[in-house]
Amino acid sequence: MRVTFVRHGQSTGNAGQPTRDLVAMPLTPLGTAQARQVAAGWAGEPTHIVSSPFLRARQTAEPTCVRFPGVPMAIWPIHEFTYLSPARWVDTTRAQRRPAVEAYWAQGDPAHVDGEGAESFSQVLRRAEQALARLAALPEDTEVFLFSHGQFMQAVRLTVERPGEADADKMARFWPFEQRSPVLNCQKLVLDRGRSLWRVLGDEMLMPPETPVLLDPAGAPVLGERRGGMA
Repeated sequence: MRVTFVRHGQSTGNAGQPTRDLVAMPLTPLGTAQARQVAAGWAGEPTHIVSSPFLRARQTAEPTCVRFPGVPMAIWPIHEFTYLSPARWVDTTRAQRRPAVEAYWAQGDPAHVDGEGAESFSQVLRRAEQALARLAALPEDTEVFLFSHGQFMQAVRLTVERPGEADADKMARFWPFEQRSPVLNCQKLVLDRGRSLWRVLGDEMLMPPETPVLLDPAGAPVLGERRGGMA
């Protein structure tokens, strides 16, 4: 069994715009171009396509679904880890939320729930475990493409690489690793399963990762042309 998690393309939140609704946050024109690039780059057809219910993940999955029309898409709870209560941060940017983010991770309590609409670190680990268990129940010759989110993918990685480790220890590892090696837009996390064990095969980045593209007069991305720097 081989499964490939894909982080969504650049969203309006990734681009620094204020966030009103974490679920309905859309892709930017660059994110849409990245999703098309992912769809064009698959080497073969999957047996299953899965998406998070969040709009930015579903929009990223859409070009892949168009390329493989015979493969149905399922919605699984592989959405992003929301550890700050959304109601307290409506119409804020990532920079504005940064002090609260750092305070959350400094607290280091895997059972802490920030408020309505948030989940604890332990809860996101359980979701990662449940996703892996659901995948493991599929036939051995399965190949699945899953369109998800950066910190959920980090939780999946941690679950595979640190089985049996306490939630508190996993939480202590998580944020420093996330700062050193964040999952970029449309980056892939590739796993396989053999002898009842999951293994991380590696990461694949969209090349060039998160690079702004030029837009034509109608506002459509011009693929193949770019201007410097990562978003």
